[in-house]
Amino acid sequence: MASQFELTRNITIGQYIPTGSIIHKLDACFKLLSFTIMLIAIAICGTYFGNIVILAFSIALFMLSRIPIRYGLSGIKPAIPFVVILAILQLLFYGSVASGGTVLVKSGFILITTDSLRLVVVSAMRFVEIILISSVLTLSTSTTELTHGMERLLKPLKYIKFPVHEFSLIITIAIRFVPTFAMEMEKLMKAQASRGAEFGTGQWWRIVKRTKDMFPLIIPLFNSAMERAEDLILAMEARCYTPGEVRSNYKRYHIKVTDIMVLLFSILFSILILFYPFPY
Repeated sequence: MASQFELTRNITIGQYIPTGSIIHKLDACFKLLSFTIMLIAIAICGTYFGNIVILAFSIALFMLSRIPIRYGLSGIKPAIPFVVILAILQLLFYGSVASGGTVLVKSGFILITTDSLRLVVVSAMRFVEIILISSVLTLSTSTTELTHGMERLLKPLKYIKFPVHEFSLIITIAIRFVPTFAMEMEKLMKAQASRGAEFGTGQWWRIVKRTKDMFPLIIPLFNSAMERAEDLILAMEARCYTPGEVRSNYKRYHIKVTDIMVLLFSILFSILILFYPFPY
């Protein structure tokens, strides 16, 4: 039951662990570009073996970044209920709206085929791969580097008057607030439990009951989010931050050979995943 209140240890996206690995030293712009290319490969790849290769590659990234793989896998735990619901819906209803594959089970409106079974397995693997790769990106990149990297990557949009810096700052703050909100949710759950609320007493598969238990936390969490947003606004105004103004960078980023090699490797790896004729 105690583990039900420890949300922060299961949130890996938005954290930063400085280990000084080769992935930490890569340019944030190239990491973001490589991350985007990998996401495209994950979204398109629909074979078992292809996703197994991507999953192994995601685990290898944790080893290269010197981040415990057990910590990375813990980030999958909060998403398990959503993956289970999605898998059940796809398994029961995908076969009735799409043709193809061998029929395995047919009963009324329920039609399970080999294609629907493949979709369930591949979708679950995609979900895990996206969480792992996203965790590696944020765990190995500081907030400042992530903001500057996204700003440099979206720099061509400035020619159409798109607020690149403001957009990059908003996305970065949103990502970094994920563990903060998890910590706030953990405090609220402990406070409600001390007053007699039932948290962590039901089985994990009782999704409806667990969802109802979370309703009393929505309003306090929303109020806390607004208070933190107001504090952030005051802090930025105290530092004379003005949106839309031309800003200089304290630190200059230089492209290294390693960054180019990593980007080329990501492109070649994605091409291999997408075009190699995997048997299954």
